[in-house]
Formats: sequence, structure tokens, C-alpha cells
Amino acid sequence: MELVDRKDVVKEDTWDLTRFIKNEKEFNSIKEKVDANLKKALSYKGKIMEDENSFYDYLVLDEKIERDLLNLYVYAHLCADEDSTFTEATDLKMKSEKMMDDTVEALTFASPEIIKGGYTLAKEYISKNEKLKPYSFSIQKMFRYEKYTLSEKEEEIISKALSAFGTPEEAFYNLDNADLYLGTIKDENGKEVTVTNSTYHTFMISKDRRVRKDAFSAMYNFWQKHNHTVSALQKGMVKEDFFLSKVRGFSSPLEMSLYSDNIPLSLYKNVIKVTHDNFSLLHEYMRVRKDILHLDEMHMYDIYVPITKNIDKKFTFEEGKNIILNALKPLGKEYIEDLKKSFSERWIDKYPNRGKKSGAYQWSTYDSTPYVLLNYTGDIDSVSTMAHELGHAMHSYYSKKYQSYTYHDYPIFLAEIASTVNEVLLNDYLYHYTDDKEEKKFYLVDMLDKIKSTIYRQTQFAEFEMITHDKEAEGISLTADLFNSIYYDLNQKYYGSYIVSDDEIKYEWSRIPHFYTPFYTYKYATGLACAIYIASKILSGDEKMKKGYLTFLGSGGKDYPLEILKTIGIDMCDTSIMQSAFDFFAKKLEELKNL
Repeated sequence: MELVDRKDVVKEDTWDLTRFIKNEKEFNSIKEKVDANLKKALSYKGKIMEDENSFYDYLVLDEKIERDLLNLYVYAHLCADEDSTFTEATDLKMKSEKMMDDTVEALTFASPEIIKGGYTLAKEYISKNEKLKPYSFSIQKMFRYEKYTLSEKEEEIISKALSAFGTPEEAFYNLDNADLYLGTIKDENGKEVTVTNSTYHTFMISKDRRVRKDAFSAMYNFWQKHNHTVSALQKGMVKEDFFLSKVRGFSSPLEMSLYSDNIPLSLYKNVIKVTHDNFSLLHEYMRVRKDILHLDEMHMYDIYVPITKNIDKKFTFEEGKNIILNALKPLGKEYIEDLKKSFSERWIDKYPNRGKKSGAYQWSTYDSTPYVLLNYTGDIDSVSTMAHELGHAMHSYYSKKYQSYTYHDYPIFLAEIASTVNEVLLNDYLYHYTDDKEEKKFYLVDMLDKIKSTIYRQTQFAEFEMITHDKEAEGISLTADLFNSIYYDLNQKYYGSYIVSDDEIKYEWSRIPHFYTPFYTYKYATGLACAIYIASKILSGDEKMKKGYLTFLGSGGKDYPLEILKTIGIDMCDTSIMQSAFDFFAKKLEELKNL
């Protein structure tokens, strides 16, 4: 597909942002509202908790500011992502980012002031003013931080410090993007080609083993050369985590990261433990791959190469859409009818164009439709990506439909469930839809690899983070050698004896951007485990789960994530949910071996 300029893209193939904000004039009008309301909000300084009416009025005002500000921020980013060469959109994006930073900093006084008043007073105000009752849960969550909230002056200092604390992440981003040069290798035809982050995966699935090995070496030679630099950045990131957790009074950075979602430390550790208990399944899958590839030794650069024939079919966007609609029918008529709106109301920006942001995502606010950015190319991966992002879109759609603004935003812990339920259902549909043995093997391997990369690999990352933070807590210096040895040992444990853990793999940790968002990756593992459990129940004809799942999608953030999951019979503190995902993996592996 030849790339075209944004102006030449067919209107029907783009998302309709005019349904959100019509033009820059409306953008500026909303900005004026934010400025006016911010001025009003600042006048409440020292007066928020004067009485129940003042408390209510400030909460309403704060919500209006946040709501309008998010509209501006998301709209500006959507515009900029259409075409990075369009300077007006880029300027708008930068403008919205500065507004966000300035507003957050200006309102840092509010939380300490409310918390200083005490939860007893807040509950008294709720009993006196009926209008405060819808805010009860958000107020309760705020007061959970009572013992971790500092004085107004201290909070202001932390707010200002946070902008400087982003240096390790920013430096890594620049190294991984602007300064990344991996050199060249010869492709399958002997042609000199450049290795980049974008092309690396293509080389790693090459049938030519020499190409895979050369690309692997090119990637890790770069990170080896910068090993001490990246180690210093990661050490700085860990120290930031400890600074913030200690200043606020948490026992550890891990406790601090889990606190907002009310996740017990035992759940995080159980994810790791149950994964350890099922290492043998991944080791067996590696053995199967090794046998199918007829390799005497299987190296880390061999674990991504396809072991089945590729599905070379191409699907028009319309065909991809119809496949998804059929695959998701088990979710019921209501879901399908609402999903069709994403196509008829132009929620989706379909194809690549020059300057368009790569990859795919879903993004929305309470006042917009869900917007889905795709770079659809017609292969089976494009269809799967569309199903994934539409899962996010429907989660947002139902959360906004059934929740007030206060509770429409679902936590990240729940975010990957809806998207991966769609992927599991799509995979099941494609597997059962074909009688072709090679296609069936392809879909089985696709699911096995998804679990390998989303549960096993992300848990490996989660364990790496936990160990490195534990070392810092013990007063052990975080050196490049220590980071490397921790990661290398984990890699050997996770992949087992059927894989040669090449020396270069000890540098892999240094190219993982997730380590600059502490203790995040375990949520991918729990999300897919929940999705497999939900999808399996629905496919088995469990009407209670089907009905409950739609309720789950409409729950937003009205309660803590574990409590929301309990409403559909999922207790993530019970290791059986994680174990069911590994049982599913074992079943798929057995089906593959039989074929």
C-alpha cells in the first residue's frame, strides 16, 4: 500500500473529530472556560472545607476543569497523530500539554486542604448535602491517602520535582528513538538493510537463521555499548521510586504503586509464583518449537520464527470488519449492534498515511465517542489489532453510557481485559471456521505465543522489577553487572534448558520501556488471564457470564478493580484464575502436538 498525504485520504476512511470539537475556534472557547473556572477554583483556596456547600461547589468546579481540560488534551493529540508534519496540530498538542501541567500544578493545594479537614468532617458534609452522595466513593479513595498526603507546601515541592524526575524516562526515550542506530545486516537476498526497532521483529521472524542471528547481534551490540548509561538511568528511576515512596510514608515503591487500585502485595507475588509453577509448560512449548524447526540448539533468536505456514490471505477493511462482527457474536446482540456504531459513526481512522502515528490505540473522553487509530494493512495481524482496539472502545463506550463522569474512567488494571477478550474470541472463531490443518496450527501457535509474550514474558519483567527494587532496599548497589545477571538468571529459569540463553540476552532488560513506568507489567498478565477465563465461559454457553460481562464493561471505575471483577465471579486473589490461563495454554499446546 503506497502512503499518501493526509489531505488525500478518503474522508470515509478517517475518524470524525468534528463530532468531538468542531474547530480551533471551539477549542479556544473551551480553553477560555478552563481559564475562567481555574480562576474560580483558586478563589476557594483555604475555604474548600468551610461547609458542605463549599465542599460540593469546589468538587463540581474541579470536575468541570478536568473534563474540559481532558477534552482539549485528547483532541489536540488526536489531531497531531493524524499527521506529525502538520505544525498547527503539533502546536495545539504542545499548547494542551502546557495547559495540563500548569493546571495540575495550580490546583495542588486542593487535596491536602480537603484531607486536612478529615474524613469525619467530609462524611458529615455528605450527610448534610444530598448532592455530595454521588461523590462518596471518590471522596473515600481520596481519604485513603490521608496518611500519605503531606502539607500544601510539601505537595507543591513534590509537584515541581516530578517534572525533573522524568529525566531517566526522557533520556531513555531519546536513546531508544532519536539516538538509536543498530547498523546494517544483509537480508535473505544478500541486500544491505538497516536494523531499526521497527524492522527488528521482521528480521526475528525470518526463515533465514543467519538473518535472525545478525539482527539479534546488531540489537544487543548497541545496548551492550550503552549498558552503563542505561544502568545509570534505571538506577535513577529506582531511586526516584524510593524517594517518592519514602517521602510519602509507604513501606516500598511496590506498595505505593499497588495502593491506588487497592491491590494486595500477595496478588503481585502470586502472579509470579503461579507462573513459576507452570514453567514446565513454557519449557515444553520451547521443546516443541525446537523439534518442529529441526534445530540441534535453539537460541533466543529462534523463539519468534514461525513454526507454521504463514496465513498469506489479505482482507479488505470490510472483510476484516465482518470477520470481527461474526467472531464477537457470542457477546450478544446488544454488543454487536453497539459495535456497529464504530463503523457507521466514523470512530476509526483506518489506514496509514504520511506522518501518521504508527501502531494502534483507542482514546476517548467522557464527551467524545471512542476514537480508534489503526494502520490497517489487510493481514491477519491487522484484523486482530482492530478487534483488540475495538474491545477498548466498547469498554469506554459502555463505561460512559452507564456511569457518571466521576466514575466513567476504568483503571488500567481492568483495561486490557476487554481488548483481549476480543482477541481470544477472534482466535477461537478463526480456528473453528477453517478446516485447513495448516491454518488451524497457525491460530494455535498465535494463541500460544500471545500467552508466552503477555503472561510469561510480562511476569518475567514484573519479577525483574521486584528483585532490583529489593536489592536497592537491601543497600546493594545497582550496577550494570547486577542488572545483567538478574535478568540473565531469570531468562534461563523462564525459558528452560531447551533454549540456549545467549550471552547477549542479559542486555534485553535495558531496551524495555515499561521499566520507566514502575510495576506496571503484571497487569498485562492478569488482564489476559481474566480475558481467557471470561471468553472461555462465554464460549461454553454461560449466560450468566455473558450478561455479567456487559455489566462489567459498564462499571467504569465505580469501585476498586478487584471488587468490580468479583461481581462477575472472578477473585484475582484466588490463584485459580491465573492457573486457568495456564491450563488453557496446556490445552492449546496439546492440540498443536496432536496436529
